[in-house]
Amino acid sequence: MISNSQTDVRVKMLHGGQWKDSTSGRSGKLFNPSTGKKIGTVPYCTADEVGSVVETAAAALPAWSETPAVERAQVLFRYRELLVKHTEELAEIVTREHGKTMPEARASVQRGVEMVEFACGGPSLLMGQCIQNIARNVDCETIRHPVGVCAGITPFNFPAMVPLWMYPVALACGNTFVLKPSEKVPQSAVRLGELLTEAGCPDGVFNIVHGDKEAVDALLTHPLVQAISFVGSTKIAQYVYETGTRNGKRVQAAGGAKNHLIIMPDADLDQATAALVASAFGCAGERCMAGSVALPVGDVADALVERLQAKAGAMRVGATDSGADVDMGPLITREHLDRVVGYLDVAESEGATLAVDGRKAKCTGDGFLVGPSVVDRVAPNMRLAKEEVFGPVLSVVRAGDIDEALEIGKGCEYGNGASIFTRSGWAARQFKHHFNAGMIGINVGVPAPMAWFPFTGWNRSFFGDLHIQGAESFQFYTRQKMTMTRWFASAAESHHDPVWKTGSK
Repeated sequence: MISNSQTDVRVKMLHGGQWKDSTSGRSGKLFNPSTGKKIGTVPYCTADEVGSVVETAAAALPAWSETPAVERAQVLFRYRELLVKHTEELAEIVTREHGKTMPEARASVQRGVEMVEFACGGPSLLMGQCIQNIARNVDCETIRHPVGVCAGITPFNFPAMVPLWMYPVALACGNTFVLKPSEKVPQSAVRLGELLTEAGCPDGVFNIVHGDKEAVDALLTHPLVQAISFVGSTKIAQYVYETGTRNGKRVQAAGGAKNHLIIMPDADLDQATAALVASAFGCAGERCMAGSVALPVGDVADALVERLQAKAGAMRVGATDSGADVDMGPLITREHLDRVVGYLDVAESEGATLAVDGRKAKCTGDGFLVGPSVVDRVAPNMRLAKEEVFGPVLSVVRAGDIDEALEIGKGCEYGNGASIFTRSGWAARQFKHHFNAGMIGINVGVPAPMAWFPFTGWNRSFFGDLHIQGAESFQFYTRQKMTMTRWFASAAESHHDPVWKTGSK
């Protein structure tokens, strides 16, 4: 078990129920973003090590897939109870290795628990269909089978929640699983694996490998891996999708985003401002559902920017690992901090106005800290309006009317989420029907679905056919088999095909 007080963690992989050291000789450093100090190392597993883990998962598949669905669900019920019991501990690990505030970390763990609760309903969601007498004396039924060994490749921004999007449903469906968490934040995944083992998950059913591109490619190309789930940047999502499908695998790959927030002239500006600030700067903007482009319509822009200046300028930014009462924590690495700050330099050079400059914020701590930024008068063709920053930067793109705002959305290559703030049912309906995104919010700042609904990114925010979460996740982790049955009353009964009806009477 990883202690939150350890200062030199050596992360291990989970292979066949055993925690093992990698023999690769390659590793990466782990940092506490709140302090900027090294807290451990993570191994970069070799392709051969990954292959060995996959083979172990394949060996565990027959027994697990034949385990009754109700018994598989019972393991997940026990797992859910352990996750709830250890929520505070898990949140502390998330905060320490990622930098979220404790309330954000707790909320992310809770959203993961909800996914386990959803997966516990697997026996109901795995039921097939049946029709008697679809033709004379012929019955037809469908049943769902597990696809086999599945793999999950997860990002740094939600170290506990995103893995829990994947493997609970996969296991409920009777698959075995290999998780490759982000090499920046592996400790949350390790603790999740320990608790799943404690819940009674059989050896080899759930496994964890660590590493970089070598480990990812090993999963994408291994012939025994049947399905890949991925969350990360669009560039890597496309690579995972193309490489995985080229190697005959089923793939769901969620990518980046540029989420738009339309503020209509009739909106309650105080409510809208609070929602925008929470959406843009919550989790330090490091989430694919963060609101990153505010689109005030008509003459509401000046009043909105004034409120944003007041709200964002008053946010307390600092270290999150010491129990301090802060509103926003650090970014994940020094390199990412430099990248986010670089976008502010680009915005100024392109003629935008920094209504709130996060570079000048007073931050408490020595970690990877920057304040929230509000950048006004951003034009739709500027880099800040088009590219994913993945940090606490809100761009304000002014629109003359709702049609112009919708056109700006159509020009975006992404399509994760978008929201509108309005009292008008007509405007909300126009937005709901016409905005170019898969997840829509009406007076909601972050329209991220709960476990029972699919995470329906569009365009270059998602590659694949079946989305993460919701009923689609059960479809992704299973394949259907159709059986047509006919029994004869006697040997003398006609063997004429009652479906094709091609013969004579």
